[in-house]
Amino acid sequence: MARGLPKQKPIAGVKEVIVVASGKGGVGKSTTAVNLALGLMANDQSKSVGLLDADVYGPSIPKLMNLKGNPELTDNNLMRPLVNFGISCMSMGFLVEEVAPIVWRGLMVMSAIEKLIRQVDWGNLDYLVIDMPPGTGDVQLSITQNIPIAGAVIVSTPQDIALLDARRGAEMFRKVNVPVLGLVQNMSVFQCPKCNHQTHIFGSDGAKELAHTLGVEMLGDIPLHLNIRETSDKGQPVVVSSPNSPEAEAYRRVAAAVVRQLAKRPS
Repeated sequence: MARGLPKQKPIAGVKEVIVVASGKGGVGKSTTAVNLALGLMANDQSKSVGLLDADVYGPSIPKLMNLKGNPELTDNNLMRPLVNFGISCMSMGFLVEEVAPIVWRGLMVMSAIEKLIRQVDWGNLDYLVIDMPPGTGDVQLSITQNIPIAGAVIVSTPQDIALLDARRGAEMFRKVNVPVLGLVQNMSVFQCPKCNHQTHIFGSDGAKELAHTLGVEMLGDIPLHLNIRETSDKGQPVVVSSPNSPEAEAYRRVAAAVVRQLAKRPS
């Protein structure tokens, strides 16, 4: 089986590829990917960061990053990423109409993913953050088998049913020899803006317990906060629109934890 796998080929100009994944949808993976990318750059302004939306069926990056339009082509017929907040972005959402459904079979999706990775002029990037689709299917396997991945960040809420799928996602990356950098516990707690009472709507510490079980790092807690939802819907991610807020600080801590985990890898 190993002999039949494609040989991994780095993406031209990209030093480190970080995939952000979840076992299921609806846990805030894309919002986490966007704010992780922005957090990496906010923590170190010398770093250049890109963001690839690999969710072909449900691309979220155009909305979250407030980007519209079709990519221009270089003289070499490569697509130029669209840029906002200093982040170079590529998504299927730039190539189809906003409300157009993607009614494709697996082979067409694989071909599209290959183009989004290889036929893009990424320039020189220190980090390329890939927002993976939910689950453990063809896209995840195709990406992990074709390009070297520095590590995977698994996003989950503390809810038991989300954690079951998050564990499957982590085990999938281990099977294909992608290091799991750690877990992000999203929507961990809701604090009432009037009385400051904290409610663990989806349970408490579930992702921390899973991280301990898997023997991986707990990268951080992201609260369930109105500010994150509102800024995301406006295409003004919280890390850049409210940089001094506790929510933005939480994402920057996650970004710092990711960098620390990358530094621990054997050389």
